[in-house]
Amino acid sequence: MIKTLAKQVKEFKKDSILTPIFMIFEVIFETIIPFLMGRTIDIIESENPDMQMIYLNGAIMLLLAAGGLWAGIMGGKYGARASAGFARNLRRSMYENMQTFSFANIDKFSSAGLVTRMTTDVTNMQNAYQMLLRMCMRAPSTLIIAMAFAFGINAKLASVYLGAVLFLAIVAFFIISRAIRYFNEAFPQYDRLNESVQENVTAIRVVKGFVREDHEKQKFNAASKRIYDIFLKAEKIVCYNMPVMQFTVYTCILLISWFGAKMIISQVGMVGGFTTGELTSLMNYCMNILMSLMMLSMVFVMLTMSVASAKRITEVLNEKSTITNPEDPDTEIPDGSIEFRNVTFRYNESSETPVLDNINFRINSGETIGIIGGTGSSKTSLVNLISRLYDVSCGEVLVGGKNVKSYDMDSLRTSVATVLQKNVLFSGTVLENLRWGDKNATLEDCKRACRLACADEFIEAFPKGYDTYIEQGGSNVSGGQKQRLCIARALLMHPKILILDDSTSAVDTATDAKIRKAFAEEIPDITKIIIAQRISSVQNADRIIVMQDGRIDGIGTHEELMEGNEIYRDVYESQTKGSGDFDE
Repeated sequence: MIKTLAKQVKEFKKDSILTPIFMIFEVIFETIIPFLMGRTIDIIESENPDMQMIYLNGAIMLLLAAGGLWAGIMGGKYGARASAGFARNLRRSMYENMQTFSFANIDKFSSAGLVTRMTTDVTNMQNAYQMLLRMCMRAPSTLIIAMAFAFGINAKLASVYLGAVLFLAIVAFFIISRAIRYFNEAFPQYDRLNESVQENVTAIRVVKGFVREDHEKQKFNAASKRIYDIFLKAEKIVCYNMPVMQFTVYTCILLISWFGAKMIISQVGMVGGFTTGELTSLMNYCMNILMSLMMLSMVFVMLTMSVASAKRITEVLNEKSTITNPEDPDTEIPDGSIEFRNVTFRYNESSETPVLDNINFRINSGETIGIIGGTGSSKTSLVNLISRLYDVSCGEVLVGGKNVKSYDMDSLRTSVATVLQKNVLFSGTVLENLRWGDKNATLEDCKRACRLACADEFIEAFPKGYDTYIEQGGSNVSGGQKQRLCIARALLMHPKILILDDSTSAVDTATDAKIRKAFAEEIPDITKIIIAQRISSVQNADRIIVMQDGRIDGIGTHEELMEGNEIYRDVYESQTKGSGDFDE
């Protein structure tokens, strides 16, 4: 975990090295001042004070104070730059790694969990890293240097500090060991909180349509309450840290004052005896030593909180895509032919029941193939294997006569355009959304694709036409309009294979027929796979595949299936009698 996170420091190594160096200089300057102050007090209390030495010591202390201030400012500057850069690199690396994930990888993480990792968890790591560079260097340095000066002045009195350090170390261990388990529980709860917010915002129309605002409030409050309860338990333990620290500090001050004063009185007039100046220095070092311990305890609490975040971030950074390019990939797809050879597929390899079982068929380049089947018959799973959104568990999927695993993934997915069931548009103009298919597409290219998808009619009816702004998720266009824009976007990729996964379900029958006619006339060389619930959407296809429980129940033309496939015939009869679609 530490090695993975350390790699993200990258170009901020210099800042990460300079920060602790400046912190050490700050500590050195600060710890010399009490020593000089004690010497100055002793000079003042002597029978013949040397004013020149007093002024010299005062000037040196001013310079040391200025040097400490400068070192502190520089340490803060470089520490802030290093921690902010570290957080930036974490977010960037997580996001870049997420872009390589296959669908199988994405299934392991919830979207709310990924958002929490990139926000709350990274912020925790940023704060922890800054503390690590500054406080984790300053506190031990102060402790060691101040302790050395204290023992140099009077080892007997300074031994009080050793007892205090041991006591505080034991208390800190008990506090941290008990608090860490609550922090580990807390951060996964942020996922549930974010999930509640995300669902509510995304589906706000459904929430209001079913008058479920109160239910959503209760769900959010419950998630928020869980986080509150966990942090409350943790804070109840952590809150003992400060009182114990203060008790130890004041106890040490009392002991040093008591024994120090007695030593001064008992050694009055003795040469080399314990002096008031030395007692003053020890008092200052007492504050330095114990404040450094207080800082260390706070650092440990912060680091304890960040351990849970570090683990969650490392999970994303170390996650490797289940689908990778071969060493010497093919970049050219010869044609749009497709073949499934003894294909079996499981989403989870430990699962005994396959999603697809022993699938065998061949599609010639340029054919139009319909796929029909009930909900859960694995139609979408079947077509996802063509563009390697998932890899087969057994068997082979061939495109252009070659195993899809031999192709460069970008080249394969550019040649296999898929319009998924869930149509997604992004905030931006209509033209910007269309150019997701081809960033260099001209306006005429976009218009042609929209004509094929029957999207030109409603786009040109907009006041701003192709410059009309699409809200996030396409919330300002209808479901049918969204589907047609997504089809046009896929056509701009100039694919060899076009997969429409129930992508005209929100389109009226007449428009659906127009789209199919345009495809047959304008793009006859593209292999087209149409998944649909309506028989009318696929009955003119060259062949139709009937899916049932992850298996192929029948393949043939509309007429052949009407004669020889009971499932297809029952669906046709139910729909032509007006009983509904296949799912019903």
